Amino acid sequence: MKKFTTASLLTIALSLACGGGSQEQESPMAGMTAEEHAMMQAGGMQGEVDSTGQDMRGHVHPTPNQERALGIVYATVARETLTRRIRAVGRVEAREPNIADVTPKITGFVEELFVASTGESVSRGQPLLTLYSPMLVAAQEELLIAKRLADQLDAADDESSRNALAMLEAARRRLRYWDINDDQIAALEATGQVTKTLTLNSPVSGIVLEKDVVQGQSVTQGKRIYRLANLSEVWIEAELYEQDMRYVRVGSRVHIEMAAYPGDHIMGSVSFVYPTVDEPARTNRVRITVPNPNLRLKPGMFTTAFFNVTVGENVLTIPSQAVIATGERDLVFIRDSMAMLIPREIRVGGRAGDRVQVLDGLSEGETVVASAAFLIDAESKLGSGAMAGMDHSHHD
Repeated sequence: MKKFTTASLLTIALSLACGGGSQEQESPMAGMTAEEHAMMQAGGMQGEVDSTGQDMRGHVHPTPNQERALGIVYATVARETLTRRIRAVGRVEAREPNIADVTPKITGFVEELFVASTGESVSRGQPLLTLYSPMLVAAQEELLIAKRLADQLDAADDESSRNALAMLEAARRRLRYWDINDDQIAALEATGQVTKTLTLNSPVSGIVLEKDVVQGQSVTQGKRIYRLANLSEVWIEAELYEQDMRYVRVGSRVHIEMAAYPGDHIMGSVSFVYPTVDEPARTNRVRITVPNPNLRLKPGMFTTAFFNVTVGENVLTIPSQAVIATGERDLVFIRDSMAMLIPREIRVGGRAGDRVQVLDGLSEGETVVASAAFLIDAESKLGSGAMAGMDHSHHD
């Protein structure tokens, strides 16, 4: 009956990790001499402690043959500018300053509807509808009465004349409050002809986003009957993960792609970063302003936003695979002048692709283990000849 030791189980695991999953695959340590295994263990866990009394990991000294067998690759700590691309999903929205609501200031009935459907294009000043209002008729008649009275008392320089002029001005002001302009008021006073309808015009050039009125409908003052928007420039509201927010700021340039137009792209810029985070999703919303001269971007459309950001300029970097994350700290194995692999705690910063910034713990020009670091770490932890026993992974 075969009995498997801890060393033999480690041997099997490491063999599989190095590509030894098939029976034909030779163990990565096969062919090594006992002396080479001993050298691998040189400086193993010796019970060393640091100045605080905490146990230190053991050093490992692999031979060139072992380095080839384990696939150990080294990298040099270098300085470079780290850049990365952040991807975010966005949604097209109409710019709030370009949105206008058409709301009557008097109660009445829609007599004629000139813009009758959502999606129509309108120009600034274009008539939208005419509104019949008994209130408007009464106000015009009051103005004409005040005008006649003021004309009759014009020659008199007394309190009655002043009161008549005050009434006339109050009647004019009331009509102005209802968006009757001075030219219309002057025409009313000149002709004496009361207009029974009020024409509501478009306040902006744009697209009809919403229409809440039909011909003949009764409308009340304050009720929104149209929502219009100028879409020559739009907003894209994008969601960025919390950890990416430090790289994005107002003014950052953004590359926009749309599923509706494969292969096409436009450029925008970040115009606002929201001050709050979506707690369940851990995302932060940013607003991107994008020109839209051809109206290709439509409110409600989904887009993909790409931010090309700089993680760090002239910073120390190493391959991401060189870092061993323990949960409490980050470690790398450095290679000293004697080819000894020594564990060292480091502090990492931002990541970009397969590179990571080193904030502390390494110097430019040092050599680190860039691959198979977890195997070296396992051997360093055990320090009991586990790898030396790989040639004898089981006993009868």
